[in-house]
Amino acid sequence: QVQLVESGGGLVQAGGSLRVSCTAPGSIFRISVMGWYRRAPGKKRELVARVTSGGSANYTDSVKGRFTISRDSAKHTVYLQMNSLKPEDTAVYYCNAFRPEVPIDYWGQGIQVTVSS
Repeated sequence: QVQLVESGGGLVQAGGSLRVSCTAPGSIFRISVMGWYRRAPGKKRELVARVTSGGSANYTDSVKGRFTISRDSAKHTVYLQMNSLKPEDTAVYYCNAFRPEVPIDYWGQGIQVTVSS
């Protein structure tokens, strides 16, 4: 069973910053599109950002200019740097590894991010 291990969530005031991290097995990380999704209370899960193995990233409109996704191949880790956080960013954030050649998704257990107003 593939495990994606997330860390770094927590509570922050509006306007603050947090970074969440996700480490995957190297064999999965190297060939996967790595991404972060989130599910806010009462809402559907949505894609926040994703980055290809080649480093190409895309973001949902609501986080553009505030969030940055990056990946470290040596550490098999993907990061989501979240700046200028807003209360509406409050959600459980899920790490995702997508192998398009199969296709198959792997998911982390989720990590809580809470932004207070």
